[in-house]
Amino acid sequence: MLDGPAVRRWAELSVLALTANRAAIDHINVYPVADNDTGTNMLQTMRAAAEAAVSTPLDERPDRVLTALADGALHSARGNSGLLLSQVLRGIAQQSAGRPPVTGELFREALGRADELAGQSVAEPVEGTLLTVLRAAVEACREAVPELPEVVGAATRAAIEALRRTRTQLPVLASAGVVDAGGRGLVILLDSLYAVVCDGQRLAPEAPAVLESDPVSDEVPRHDSRYDYEVMYLLSEASPAAADDLRARLANLGDCVSVAGTGEVGDHDVRATWAVHVHCDDIGAAVESGIELGRVHGIRVTRFADQAADRVSGPPGQRAVSGGREIAEGHVVLAVARGERLERLFREEGALTLPIGERAVPEARELLEAILDTGRRHVLLLPNEESLGGTAEDAAQAALRAGIEVVVVPTASPVQGLAALAVHDPNRRTADDTVALAEAAAATRRGELTVAAGEALTWVGYCRKGDLLGMLDGEVVLIGDDRQRAACLLLDRMLSSGGELVTALIPEHAPAALPDVLAEHLRGTRPEVELVCYPCGESSSELMLGVE
Repeated sequence: MLDGPAVRRWAELSVLALTANRAAIDHINVYPVADNDTGTNMLQTMRAAAEAAVSTPLDERPDRVLTALADGALHSARGNSGLLLSQVLRGIAQQSAGRPPVTGELFREALGRADELAGQSVAEPVEGTLLTVLRAAVEACREAVPELPEVVGAATRAAIEALRRTRTQLPVLASAGVVDAGGRGLVILLDSLYAVVCDGQRLAPEAPAVLESDPVSDEVPRHDSRYDYEVMYLLSEASPAAADDLRARLANLGDCVSVAGTGEVGDHDVRATWAVHVHCDDIGAAVESGIELGRVHGIRVTRFADQAADRVSGPPGQRAVSGGREIAEGHVVLAVARGERLERLFREEGALTLPIGERAVPEARELLEAILDTGRRHVLLLPNEESLGGTAEDAAQAALRAGIEVVVVPTASPVQGLAALAVHDPNRRTADDTVALAEAAAATRRGELTVAAGEALTWVGYCRKGDLLGMLDGEVVLIGDDRQRAACLLLDRMLSSGGELVTALIPEHAPAALPDVLAEHLRGTRPEVELVCYPCGESSSELMLGVE
C-alpha cells in the first residue's frame, strides 16, 4: 500500500530522476515544438509539486499528500508537458480522495482517472505523445494481479514499450530518430513510483527510459512551430462549460491548446481555477479570450525565437551524456560546505563546493545539480555532515542514471573532509584517489564542542540547557561549563589513543584566546602533536576538532 511518506518519497525520487535526465529530455524535444524545454518544464512542475507535498503535515493518509502534489503541480505547471504531468497527478489524487490507503486496485482506478483528465485537457490529442504512453500504462494495469507492486510494474513496463513505439507514430520523431520527450518524462515518474513500492528496484535504470531513444547524432532535426509565442495563464472563477468554450476559442488562434482544471480535488461542478496553455501569434487575443470567461492571472509568455537550444560544447576529450550534457573524463572532489568561510577553505584546498547556509538542510536534488554542474564523469562527494549521508547517496544514485559515477566519501564532519582533501591527487587514478580519501577520512577522529539545547540523559550523565557538551565521534563524552577547559579536556580524550595532527575549526563567536589556549595545552601535554587552526565563520558549534 502507498501511504503518505511513500507519496513524498515518490515525489523526491521523481525530482531527482528528472533532474538527472533534464538535459536528455530537452535534447530530444522535437514535438510539438523543438524548443528544448520539455525536460526543464517537467522538472520545474514536479519540483513545485514536491515542495507543496513537503509543506503538508506528514501522516499516514496518502490522499492528503497526493492532493498537495496535484495542487502544487497545477498552479506551477510549465509548458504543455508540465500541464499534462499536473493532470496525471491530479487524476491520481482525485480518485484517491477520502479513500486511503492506495492499494493496487485503487491505483488502477486512479491512473485511469489521470488518463481521462489529461485527455480532456488537450484540444487535439495526437498519437505518439505522452497521452499515448499513459493510455498504454492504464490498459496494462487492467490485466495485472491486483497487488500494488505488480500493478505499478505492469504500468511501467507498458509505458516503456509504448515509449519505444512513439518514434514510429509521429513522422517528426521518426525523422529525428528519437522518442517522445513528454512520454519519456512520464516513464521516469512511473519508474520512480516502482522504486518506492519495490524497495528501490528499477525497470528502466539507465535513463530511466529507453537507451535507444537517444539520437545517434547531437544534431537532432528541428521541428519549428507555426507560431511565435507560448502563452500560459491561470483562469479563476470559471465553470467547466467555460473551460470547454475557452478550448474552442484558443484552437482558432493557435495550436497545442490545453485547459486543465486546478480546483480542489474532488470538485466537479464548482467554478474553479484552470491552467491554460496555447501556442499562437496574437498574445492579446489569447489573454482576452480568458478575460471574457473569468479572472486571468499568472500570465507567462515565451517567445520561441528567444529560447536557446540547450547544447553545451566542450573541449576535445569530452562527450555528450544522455543526449545533450557534456562531461569530461577524470575526477573531481565536490565538498558540501556550510558557511562562506568553510566554503572558501575547501575551495583553497582544491575542491569544488556546494555552499549551504548555517541552518539550511540541503535536499538530494541540490546535491545532484551540483554534481551535474561539475561536468566530470567521476565525482568524489564529501557530505561533511553525518546527517547528509543518506541524502548524498540518493543524489549519487540519481547521478549514475545521468552517466556520472559518484562515490560518497564517508566524511561526517568538515574536519574529516579536510583530512580527505589533503591527500587528494587529481592526477591519480580515480579508484586509487577514492581509496586514499576514504582512508584519510576514516583515520580522522572527529570531536565537537556544542551547547545543549535542553535537558537530556547522556552516556556521562544528565545535562541541562546551556551546558557544554563534548562530542567524540557522535557520542557525548563530557559535560562542562567552561569553554576553554572543556575544549582542552575534549582534546585530551581524542588524543588518548594517539595522534599526530590536530585540526581545529574555530567559529567567529569563540573566545579570541581559544587557539592560543589549545596550543599552550598541547605544548605542555603533547609537544609532539602539530596543531592547525582555521576560522570557520558562523557555526552552531563552539569548536570542531579533528585528530589524524
